[in-house]
Amino acid sequence: MFALRFLSKANFDNYDDYRQNAVPNVPENFNFAYDVVDEIAKEVPDKVAVIWTDDKQNVKNITFKDLSRYSTMVANYLTAQGLKKGDTVLLFMRRRWEYWVLMMAMHKIGVIPIPSTNQLKAEDIKYRLETAKTRAVIAFDDGHIMNEIRTAIGDMDVMLIPSTEIAGAIDNWPDVMERVPNTNDDTMVVYFTSGTTDMPKMVAHNFAYPLGHINTAVFWQRLNDDDIHFTLSESGWAKCSWGKMYGQWLAGATVFVFDFSGVFTAHDLLNAISNHHITSFCAPPTAYKMMIHADMSKYDLSSLRKADIAGEALNPEVYERFLDQTGIKLREGFGQTETSVQLFTNPWIEPKPGSMGMPAAGWDVQLLDERGRQITEDGIVGEICICVKEGRPVGLFQGYHKNEKMTAAVCRDGYYHTGDVAYRDHDGYYWFVGRNDDLIKTSGYRVSPFEVESVLLEHPSVREVAVTGVPDPSRGQAVKATIVLNKYFQPSDVLMRQLQAHVKEKTAPYKCPRVIEFVDSIPMTISGKIRRALIRTLDSAKETIVDPIRNTIGLNKDSEEEK
Repeated sequence: MFALRFLSKANFDNYDDYRQNAVPNVPENFNFAYDVVDEIAKEVPDKVAVIWTDDKQNVKNITFKDLSRYSTMVANYLTAQGLKKGDTVLLFMRRRWEYWVLMMAMHKIGVIPIPSTNQLKAEDIKYRLETAKTRAVIAFDDGHIMNEIRTAIGDMDVMLIPSTEIAGAIDNWPDVMERVPNTNDDTMVVYFTSGTTDMPKMVAHNFAYPLGHINTAVFWQRLNDDDIHFTLSESGWAKCSWGKMYGQWLAGATVFVFDFSGVFTAHDLLNAISNHHITSFCAPPTAYKMMIHADMSKYDLSSLRKADIAGEALNPEVYERFLDQTGIKLREGFGQTETSVQLFTNPWIEPKPGSMGMPAAGWDVQLLDERGRQITEDGIVGEICICVKEGRPVGLFQGYHKNEKMTAAVCRDGYYHTGDVAYRDHDGYYWFVGRNDDLIKTSGYRVSPFEVESVLLEHPSVREVAVTGVPDPSRGQAVKATIVLNKYFQPSDVLMRQLQAHVKEKTAPYKCPRVIEFVDSIPMTISGKIRRALIRTLDSAKETIVDPIRNTIGLNKDSEEEK
């Protein structure tokens, strides 16, 4: 396990030992491509770094020797195109195997990659090109993205390089090069956030960032040299860095990549785990919901030993059903595009379904009240903040690229403010409540959407649910549930009342949804998170308020706009 070279000790007796002694040592002028990938290639050249397959049954195994050579060749090719240290390049690579080669090549020459999802449209791309002052775009042409990119580029001085050029550079360019120097504080990679409440921001990470993912892969995902790890994320999201590259290779694991182009199904997912003997899996709740609604007994999942969840809080109902069908306890982790894992269910504690677990080594996690004061009592909700007064944890972002004002708004008074709220229980476990903007304030109470969603998901009629607040003349806000029903259930006033009674039976009455809307689908971001802000906007446009007679806004279907 290569990660041990950056830790002061190999084994930890308990959680406290881990917290005190598992903070990684960052060498000066660290560069993951040279100091990890190339070194592993020298020591175990035939170790498989990436198993790549697609929905056409193509398979490609890339060893560390391959990855080291290919990335040097591509680095030489990119240099010949005029790209140099500090230049920014948008990547639209879906889950193509060339992505992993490109990332290492860019790290070697100091070019700053900006991974992006192929689902973006021309307007989205133009914003990113202009904001990042992009020198080039490298893309896999999946049938539509090239047209979107060309429209976005227009007459801008931006190179467009198809991914076929990257594949063609392999074995056609020299596999030796002089090391391009960098410092740990140089920008290594930039991610645009999803921008659900504002225009997307550029999150900049430095060259020490990969070592922050020792916590992610070694201690949360519990990976080792024998593992084949499968994280579902597309390359355009920071979760790809979390689960398909840095930490996994430091842990000695092989990364499995399934590149699909059509509609992704539970069969595809379960088949991939079975056929490729996946030992470790990580995905957002949406994927686990797909799996538990399928007949998992039809698939050989005997190789799967570990499963983790991130992206949104875990509903206990999903945890219990997955455990019943696989015998595997899901372990939740919490972090952001701006960080590596901050909180997770570590190996020394039992999972509590729905809990994020405890702080990672090196992360001084504190809950602050609305005045910025530390909350010391258990059970009190506060904003998750990272204290940086004694130093910044490895894995925390540098700031928002070229936006000091926005950086200052979240990094102030010795803390990084995540914007997420939670509480800590008497055992030291942290529980996600929601985004600051998502909290519902009704009759003087603060209600967590996630808590109400978890209760509703226990009802057999509910397949998916999003809880938001709507205006209420007497309460300020009322709780609203937007619900997708399971097969064989039909919207009705009777079912609405049953659901309200179910919530009242399970939790405090003030958390009961006074407004229920049955829909065909719930708006999601392209990364699979509920778009509560959009639901609130649509409700505002419809002037959705509590009907004092029926306590419902009707049993309507989604409009095209909502979809």
